[in-house]
Amino acid sequence: MSLDRLDLKLIDALAQAGRASHVELAERVGLSPTAVARRQRTLEDAGVIAGYRAVLGVRELGLAATVIVRITLDSQSEDALSAFEAAIVTCPSVVRCFLMAGGDDYLVIVMARDIEDYEHIHKSQLSRLPHVARIQSSFALREVVDRPVPMGATRLR
Repeated sequence: MSLDRLDLKLIDALAQAGRASHVELAERVGLSPTAVARRQRTLEDAGVIAGYRAVLGVRELGLAATVIVRITLDSQSEDALSAFEAAIVTCPSVVRCFLMAGGDDYLVIVMARDIEDYEHIHKSQLSRLPHVARIQSSFALREVVDRPVPMGATRLR
């Protein structure tokens, strides 16, 4: 799908305020609310907008520890990768998981209440995943940047 400047402005507006009404979005983008609704539906149908979700206050929910976990498997065979991926999606504390190039096979983001909670997650979930050879954990001290994907008009070619 080819995106024009108005599509990119609409995506930016939705990334900043996903609950904005079509009237509010129309003011930001410079279109009528009807045109905004039509473009939004087209972007959703094309998969450019994959969904909407609430951004939760993790500290307010009692999840004060963000843990970055690097995992190396004992094999990089398709069977080992598939088994690991099928198992990690069942770990409730894992919020993100990336297959990596380089030294580690996976980078996993875990949310925990505290270090003791992470120890439990490590023992009961992560260390029991199939084909895990090494787990290295780092604790984030604080989040510095968290922003939506930049899709401003300067990105249009």
